Amino acid sequence: MSATTPRQLRSKAWFDNPHNPSMTALYMERYLNYGLTREELQSGKPIIGIAQTGSDLSPCNRHHLDLAKRVRDGITAAGGLAMEFPVHPIQETGKRPTAALDRNLAYLGLVEVLYGYPLDGVVLTTGCDKTTPACIMAAATVNIPAIVLSGGPMLNGWWKGERSGSGTIVWKAREWLAAGEIDYEEFMQIAASAAPSVGHCNTMGTASTMNSLAEALGMSLPGCAAIPAPLRERGQIAYETGKRAVEMVWEDLKPSDILTREAIENAIVVNSAIGGSTNAQIHINAIAKHAGVPIEMDDWQTIGYSIPLLVNLQPAGKYLGEEYHRAGGVPAVVNELVKQGKIRDAMTVNGKSLADNCRGKESQDWDVILPYEKPLVKEAGFLVLRGNLFDSAIMKTSVITAEFRDRYLSNPDDPDAFEGPVVVFEGTEDYHHRIEDPALGIDEYTLLVMRGAGPIGYPGGAEVVNMQPPASLIKRGVHSLPCIGDGRQSGTSGSPSILNASPEAAVNGGLAILKSGDRVRVDLKKGTVNMLVSEDELAERRAELSKNGGFHFPGNQTPWQEIQRMLVDQFDEGMVLKPAVKYQHVAQEMGIPRDNH
Repeated sequence: MSATTPRQLRSKAWFDNPHNPSMTALYMERYLNYGLTREELQSGKPIIGIAQTGSDLSPCNRHHLDLAKRVRDGITAAGGLAMEFPVHPIQETGKRPTAALDRNLAYLGLVEVLYGYPLDGVVLTTGCDKTTPACIMAAATVNIPAIVLSGGPMLNGWWKGERSGSGTIVWKAREWLAAGEIDYEEFMQIAASAAPSVGHCNTMGTASTMNSLAEALGMSLPGCAAIPAPLRERGQIAYETGKRAVEMVWEDLKPSDILTREAIENAIVVNSAIGGSTNAQIHINAIAKHAGVPIEMDDWQTIGYSIPLLVNLQPAGKYLGEEYHRAGGVPAVVNELVKQGKIRDAMTVNGKSLADNCRGKESQDWDVILPYEKPLVKEAGFLVLRGNLFDSAIMKTSVITAEFRDRYLSNPDDPDAFEGPVVVFEGTEDYHHRIEDPALGIDEYTLLVMRGAGPIGYPGGAEVVNMQPPASLIKRGVHSLPCIGDGRQSGTSGSPSILNASPEAAVNGGLAILKSGDRVRVDLKKGTVNMLVSEDELAERRAELSKNGGFHFPGNQTPWQEIQRMLVDQFDEGMVLKPAVKYQHVAQEMGIPRDNH
């Protein structure tokens, strides 16, 4: 069957096809067994899926189980029929070895549901880090009308009268524990203080970042991203999202109309302005690839680096999710960018452009969302770095602390550059086992390197590069050392690490031949990171690596780990499954799937 039109619903091919009555009867009769009627299924009402990411295994998204009721109410009110279904769970703090393994798995499952079942449109429920890109990637691939409903952040956490941000307080408490200032019991209490309600991270970690960027991409209603999970406005926008999903079906407004090059550029700009997570680079690149939008690593620097930091949220700033919402959320941030001509013309799910949605939405608290002319940091985007250690990596500049800048970047004879000996760790277990070993000779000028932590090596690419110094240095006031790795870092971490190195050690990238004791030079002005080793020595090391069968990493533990390792691309390419990106606009290009009987 050819591509459908707004007046010819996809679901009609299942439930009301007089040209094939036997199959129509077979499809329809089983959907009657829990109380639906023939009238509903054959009424011409759009069938809207609710892609449910909430479950007991996914506490950050669990309240979507309740929000789905309001989504359903909105769908019904607009004349649609709701069908809720599960999405593979992705919980950042629950899944071992890393939730990043599950992003592509959830993507694959959702593609099959959106294409193979009688759905005319879908509401994508998102929240925890990887749920947002997984859902948008799948919607981009199948290309039926889709709209994102974020779950929203938790309420602010508090510890002894101070804001206790999810993730950020854990990294701080790790330092206190290492320095002997707190014990295990207090460490647990401090960590628990950051999670006072339902919702995802209340800091500008990857969850708040990706839901803010879903809004910046145009995939959710204005103001959706920042509403804290427990507030009544969250239920209200769930209702409005359900209504809008039905309207989008009749308008035939699809992801391909929204996820354009202009939208991707808007996401990069907004990411810098909000102090977004380094994980955004991986996920936005993946979304772009599945949408068929060209994107290069250099885009993150050329488009985003000069954008100032406008949002005063942990880890780069002071406040948490409640203040971000009350100050105006994404619309207030975008308004500041619109006034400076930094936002491209791009369609959103409500049929208006991002600029039109946000123009005039002034910040309601200039200490939380700052004016463009008076930012927290003037140039807050990512630097893209290259050298003989990797073809590309990124560094988040908005979290470079005064302590870090003074120690490493303030030499008047060599500004914005530093070099020193490295200590190389073979994964996170090796780091935890050896970091306190005095024989390593780690001092305040040592660079810590983590390898074997990428998409293939870990597998999945783990958030393990934000390594803290040994306790002896922390007690002396050295709270961070330069870190380099082929893994990722939590968006809630304030460490200015060099991350997402591609190609990773597991595919014999430059990190695979680095040795402890080598000197590495980092030059932010030139955008280079190099091991200071002669070409002859590097050639000998590569020959030895090849002779030994390449870089060794742990074996597969599950079937999916083996499948992903065979198919996955590197971080610079979005960690996508290589064969998947050729499948685009599936609902239009492939038509209705073949009958099942």
